[in-house]
Amino acid sequence: MMARLAAILVTILVLGLGLGGGASPARAQLLQQEGDDPVTIEADDGIEWVRDDKLYIARGNAKAVRGTLTVSADTLTAAYRAKDTGGSEVYRLEALGNVVIVSAEDRAVGDRAVYDIDQQVIVLTGEGLSFKSGIDTITARDSLEYWETRQLAVARGEATARREGQRIDADVLTAHFGEGPNGENRIEQVDALGNVVITTPEEVVHGDEGVYDVLREVATLEGDVRVTRGENQLNGERAVVNLKTGVSRMLPGSKAGGRVKGLFTPERENN
Repeated sequence: MMARLAAILVTILVLGLGLGGGASPARAQLLQQEGDDPVTIEADDGIEWVRDDKLYIARGNAKAVRGTLTVSADTLTAAYRAKDTGGSEVYRLEALGNVVIVSAEDRAVGDRAVYDIDQQVIVLTGEGLSFKSGIDTITARDSLEYWETRQLAVARGEATARREGQRIDADVLTAHFGEGPNGENRIEQVDALGNVVITTPEEVVHGDEGVYDVLREVATLEGDVRVTRGENQLNGERAVVNLKTGVSRMLPGSKAGGRVKGLFTPERENN
C-alpha cells in the first residue's frame, strides 16, 4: 500500500494541483484523468500556488482521491523545483494533521506523512501511528517508514505487529516485501531488533533479536532467549517458534559451552 500511496501522491499533486495558480475558492475541486482513474482534490479553505516558495498547498480538510485510494489531512503540500532540462518537478510531498490513508484493503494513520521522492521513502510520524492490512496491524511510537526501492517497511519505537491472537513487540520491526502469486505486494519476512517479545495464547517468548518467516509462520530468536508457558520456562541463546503449530524448540547457542536450561513446575492436584 505504501508504494501505491507514493505513486498516487505524486500523480495527485503534480497533475491535480499543477492545473491552476493562485488561491482557489473554498471547497475547491480539481479533476485530472490519468488512464481509467480520475484524480480529485478537495479542500475547504482553497488550494494555493505559492510561486516564490515553489509550493502547491491544499488547506482545510484536504482530501485527495484516485480510484480506491484516499489521502485525507488538514493540509496537503507539494514542493517543486526547476529541472535542468526545463520545466519543473515535485521532489517532496507532505500531508499534515489528522492524516488518514485508506485503500480498498489497507488503512494508515498518523499526524504527518512525508514522501521524499529523491530517496523514494515515505515516513509517517505523530501520535497513534498504525498501519492495517488485511488481518495484520502494525503500530509504532516514533515512525512508520516505507522504502520503495528496497521494498522495506520499518516501524520504530515500541513497534508491534499483531495477527489473530499473535503479537510481536520490539524496539524496531522491519518488514520485507515480495510479490505474491497474483502479483500482489505481500510481507514475506519481519526482522525484530531489541527487546523482542512474541506472544501467543499459549506462551511468551523473549529475546534480543529475531527473524519471522511470515510464509512459514516460524520465528527464530537469539540472545538471552526465554520461552514461558504457564509456570514452565526454557532458557537459552536460540529458539525456534512455530506460530502455526504452537511448537517451540530451544537450541544451544554458538557460545562455547552454551546449554539449554528448563524449569518445569508439576501440575498441582486439587484436594
